[in-house]
Amino acid sequence: MPVLAAVGDAVCSLYIRARLACGGSWRARSLHQAATRWTSAVGQAGLLPLLDGLLEPDERDIVRRGRNTKTGRGPKNVPVGVYRASTGLEALLGYLYLQGRTKRLETILEALWEAAPGGGGGDGEG
Repeated sequence: MPVLAAVGDAVCSLYIRARLACGGSWRARSLHQAATRWTSAVGQAGLLPLLDGLLEPDERDIVRRGRNTKTGRGPKNVPVGVYRASTGLEALLGYLYLQGRTKRLETILEALWEAAPGGGGGDGEG
C-alpha cells in the first residue's frame, strides 16, 4: 500500500497543479500554495468524504486498506487519523493509475475537483 500511496500522491499533485495552472495566471509561489491546500494530508483527508457513494466496492477496499496501512506516525503536525485518511485516498489514486484505469481515475479526480469547497481551487494571480 505505501507504493500505491506514493504513486497516488504524485498523480494527485500533477493533476491539481495542471488544473490550477490551466485555470489562470499564477506566480510560482501562489500556485504552490494553492496546490498544497489540495495535496497536503489535511487537504486530501478533507476530499475523501466527497467520494461517498461514488466508489465501487474494490475502490472502497483499496481506500480502507490504504488507510489502515501501518506506515508509522506520519508528519508531526498532522493527526494520525488525518494522515491515514489521506493515505487511503492516495492509495486509491495510485491503484487506478497503475491498473491503467485512466477513465475511472479521471472521473474521480474530476468529481473531487467539482465537489471541493472553493469550486476548484480559486483564481490565479498574475
